Amino acid sequence: MQSNGHLSPLPLDPDPRSLEPHERIRPGQGVGATAVGAWGGPVGEHAVVGRQRFWTPLRVVMLFTVLFLAFGFFSKAACLETSNPTDGSQPGLQWDGRQYYKACYADPLPLYSTEGLADGALPYKYMWVTDSGEVRYMEYPVVSGLFQYVTAQGAQAWDAVAPGGPIEVVKYFVLGVVILAFFWMIAVWATYHSAGRRPWDTLLMAASPLIIFQAFTNYDLMAVAFASVALLLWARNRPVWAGVVLGVGVAAKLYPLFLFGALLVVAIRRRRFVALGKAAAAAVGAWLAINLPIMLPFPEGWKEFFRLNSDRPANPESIYAVIGTLTGWEGFDAGRAAGEAPATLNAVSLALFALGCAGVLAIGLTAARTPRIAQLAFLIVALFLLTNKVWSPQYSLWLVPLAVLAVPRVRLLVPWMAFDALLWVAHMAYFRGAADQGIGPETFHPLVLVRDLLVVAICVVVVMEIYRPHRDLVRRTHEGTPEGPDPLAGPLARHEETSS
Repeated sequence: MQSNGHLSPLPLDPDPRSLEPHERIRPGQGVGATAVGAWGGPVGEHAVVGRQRFWTPLRVVMLFTVLFLAFGFFSKAACLETSNPTDGSQPGLQWDGRQYYKACYADPLPLYSTEGLADGALPYKYMWVTDSGEVRYMEYPVVSGLFQYVTAQGAQAWDAVAPGGPIEVVKYFVLGVVILAFFWMIAVWATYHSAGRRPWDTLLMAASPLIIFQAFTNYDLMAVAFASVALLLWARNRPVWAGVVLGVGVAAKLYPLFLFGALLVVAIRRRRFVALGKAAAAAVGAWLAINLPIMLPFPEGWKEFFRLNSDRPANPESIYAVIGTLTGWEGFDAGRAAGEAPATLNAVSLALFALGCAGVLAIGLTAARTPRIAQLAFLIVALFLLTNKVWSPQYSLWLVPLAVLAVPRVRLLVPWMAFDALLWVAHMAYFRGAADQGIGPETFHPLVLVRDLLVVAICVVVVMEIYRPHRDLVRRTHEGTPEGPDPLAGPLARHEETSS
């Protein structure tokens, strides 16, 4: 369509003055203010924005998404080098410690052989025995486990059709990278549309430094995509489909379940439960449809994810390990036998998270105006990570889209994301060990504490903006618009809100 010499890929608004100049969120006023300044400053007040034929905001955001995904792949490339044996043995990955000193470690590479994927074994049916005599099965939820199996089958078919080139495990990793990259692109796309009238905020997600090191460390991008799409479906008044997608997401990783907590707080405040009930029922149905075909024939393998999470101790990036190093504390279950679940730690971690959720509910009910769903969701997921006994490095990706939607402040989010990304280098040096030119816990754990404090600082700002809604950038942008002050509210929206 053409108007006054300007071409647009979509129909133009019948009233081009629908947004006054002071209401427009232009590139120079959002997260790209610094970069735009280097190119001459923000666009003028009367410039025509958003009517470009090709370089639409979404395409710019997706360009940065692909660019940072490429950085993510190259950060793992050093671990894909293979040996060239001359004794007739098969070539393999050249893991001579480079996975630590080059910080290129990725879980899919060792798991390919460990979990029987290289032999074509079906996850949850296949078992192996560790050196300590422990019986093990696939340790991931069903969607993540079957993703690995399907990817492995694809890599083996690729190797059969084209036996030359990279070895099979590298083909497996590359195929997984391509698929996971599409999942992240879907997550960015969904977050872009969930951002309402602040589309440029999504640049914080597309160009997040965390993607460089964590995109392909594990399989979390799938769960992030499901959670992001579910939020968009909820915002578009599709509670049943939102529930279905959340159910699939929970079958990939537990954390999408926590989004129901944010929806529940708003539903309680507004006494509207029908849409939430539909979403919950749809989520349970989707989760059962995925899990029952594995749960019934392979109950022991299916339970491995839950057993492992119960039995494992605090990992090095948990607050409990940090406190232990800084104070000399031996932990809640210092005298437990090998292989015994840390019962006290499990109970304390669960109790702290429950108290945190109760605090979020209290905030949601006592604030003068209903908090936005993204704000509540960010607080709940952040509290889970801060109180949980396991904070694997890639878990930080869970927070990225929620943070962008909850508190899109560059000076607040970029320091956290940059520091959290670089913490991966310290993490690898910690695994390498001080005796092998790495670092010890006395160096690593203070860095983890700094990361935790940065996340706590974001939570504080979110709570402050809940109680002082005039400081909430997203609310200010959407105040008085047809979609209401919360672009994610969907079925729970109340446009004319004054005190509730």
